[in-house]
Amino acid sequence: MKFEPRIVAFCCNWCSYPAADGAGVARIQYPPNIRIVRVMCGGRVTPGMVLKAFELGADGVLVATCHFDDCHYMFGARRAADVHKITEKLTAMLGIEPERLKLDWISSAETSKFAKVATEFTETIRKLGPNPVIAKDIRGSEDQDIR
Repeated sequence: MKFEPRIVAFCCNWCSYPAADGAGVARIQYPPNIRIVRVMCGGRVTPGMVLKAFELGADGVLVATCHFDDCHYMFGARRAADVHKITEKLTAMLGIEPERLKLDWISSAETSKFAKVATEFTETIRKLGPNPVIAKDIRGSEDQDIR
């Protein structure tokens, strides 16, 4: 059976979420295993939210936010970058590879970019395989289904 990664994408309400929606409307394909969580601002995504996504079975987490100069809340994209650095350190301490966490800046007009980022990130996670921390803790028994 081919491994299909579970990916959570935290998307900014003003930029990356409309890009994802626009990709769907324009029928630009991206992997169906991306689960989008709409947040008001990428800067509001906390390390705890990312860690919870991993705890609940995510193999990868994408935080997609506005470009620095386009942030609806002025400093949200910069805050997202700062929080991302902290979150990378926390996930590394837990044994989660840094490649499983991605931050990208996507404007509402960049529908193709959203699809490209989602596709490339899915391929990266597919090559890494299941999250080893999750594999031990949650996927340990065949009769458990966390979907």
